[in-house]
Amino acid sequence: MTFNSRAIFLDKNLFWNPAVNFNFNNPYPSTRLPVFARNVVSTSHPLAAQAGLKMLQAGGNAVDAAIAAAAVITITEPVSNGLGSDAFCILWDGKSMHGLNASGCAPKGWTPEYFHKKYGQAEKTPPKRGMDSVTIPGAVASWMALSERFGKLPFEDLLAPAIETAERGYLLPVVVQQKWAAGAAELGSLPGFAQAFMPKGRAPNVAELFQFKAAAKGLKAIARTKGEAFYGGEIAQAIERFSDANGGCLKASDFRDYKPEWVVPIEKNYRDYSVHEIPPNGQGIAALIALGILENFDLASMPVDGVQSQHLQIEAMKLAFADVYRFVAERSNMEVSVEQMLDSKYLANRAKLIDMKKAQEFGAGNPVKGGTIYLSAADESGMMVSFIQSNYMGFGSGCVEPEFGISLQNRGHGFSTVANGLNPANLVAPGKRPFHTIIPAFLTKEGKPIMSFGVMGGNMQPQGHMQTLVRMLDYKQNPQAACDAPRWRFNAGLEINVESAMDGRTVQGLKDLGHVVDVINDSYQDFGSGQFIWRAGDPKIEGYIIASDSRRDGLAAGY
Repeated sequence: MTFNSRAIFLDKNLFWNPAVNFNFNNPYPSTRLPVFARNVVSTSHPLAAQAGLKMLQAGGNAVDAAIAAAAVITITEPVSNGLGSDAFCILWDGKSMHGLNASGCAPKGWTPEYFHKKYGQAEKTPPKRGMDSVTIPGAVASWMALSERFGKLPFEDLLAPAIETAERGYLLPVVVQQKWAAGAAELGSLPGFAQAFMPKGRAPNVAELFQFKAAAKGLKAIARTKGEAFYGGEIAQAIERFSDANGGCLKASDFRDYKPEWVVPIEKNYRDYSVHEIPPNGQGIAALIALGILENFDLASMPVDGVQSQHLQIEAMKLAFADVYRFVAERSNMEVSVEQMLDSKYLANRAKLIDMKKAQEFGAGNPVKGGTIYLSAADESGMMVSFIQSNYMGFGSGCVEPEFGISLQNRGHGFSTVANGLNPANLVAPGKRPFHTIIPAFLTKEGKPIMSFGVMGGNMQPQGHMQTLVRMLDYKQNPQAACDAPRWRFNAGLEINVESAMDGRTVQGLKDLGHVVDVINDSYQDFGSGQFIWRAGDPKIEGYIIASDSRRDGLAAGY
């Protein structure tokens, strides 16, 4: 049966499951329904989800599935990520939680003086594109670390689907092609880009075959050496030569010295659940701050899509970003602690700043007083993986090492090059990690796993975490409905974007409160894309409820 993009309404008694406390009616336009299974993978491209399922069916676990899916999606969604990406992960191993920070650090040659000499004193950040925007990529290292510690299958087996996809090619899907074409117009002159992503002198068309044989060679070398080729071996050496030829300062020794970091996720209670995020240098703390502010209000008493509820969430998010942009950097450099930023009394005082009758601009408080892909996998043993990897802005730096097909991120653009910037703790330095936007998330209750989830898309990510959780926990919307619901995105000052699907009365009500509202039709660019896996009970018996965002070409798959 095929469902068109329209809301699906049936007898509400058939769509309420008290075991998981969700209403399974979906009041929003959608092409998708939630999926129910015991072994599951949810990604923004179907071939990636199917690669993960292959690993599960071959006797692997959720970690094996996540790695296989992550490798495939570097090929099938190169607008958002590649072999030169960074990554983060939150993992429930069946008994306890683990966090992995595989974001890249600055090469040894990067100092404020390096950038001032090349680009002048007026530039306050490294460039947005080109080799001087590239930090040491960490995604491949995340695959290595996860496989070694938690995987069951041989590492080489996990990359086999990606190698096949890169060699044989695939037909370009609709949503990715639109962003590919837009990126090609901007980046076609950057080193290696046209050779990799414009094989006929243009972006491929929808349903046109795309092959990436250079990346297949890179994947084979990574698989054969269990990643060592990337970190100090032949791939690292090729990247050094490529960097030297194009004005960068990446060295194979920078790659050899790189290690991802196992971390303890930070958390905040919300409506009797615990929400977990990776600690800084990432922005996941923004979602926790916003939820900590909303904990002081009775959202459930307000209509879910009404002006009051949306206004309150927007103002809470503004307050969160004001603190995050001022204080968050690599954790060892921050001038305030995570605990201070999440202190309940401090957030209650911040909540008092919200005026329900008008939109406001907020500055940072004083806590001392008190292009990305996301995927998720889970198996019937109870292992759940929340994983995200990204090249940052569409196609990252725009630079692609041609021999091994390494499309490099541009995370270095997140540094400051001036000591008197908005956030002095984020000043560039050798070996330092920049402020990062990509954030996986996890939900528990009373120490037990509930949901692995994430919403990709720049600073939309913590906003998406907050908006979808509010819908599920305050309003009992099921994960697919919470995913499909129209979103807003705070930009700066009083400016917000809203999806064109949002009720016109709500849009007008927000304008009346002083929000500067821009209604956007492009959901890919502005409102992110989520994947959600909710544990319905015993994974061996009830399994999971899975949702995949209709804003992408994705798939929630399971058996």
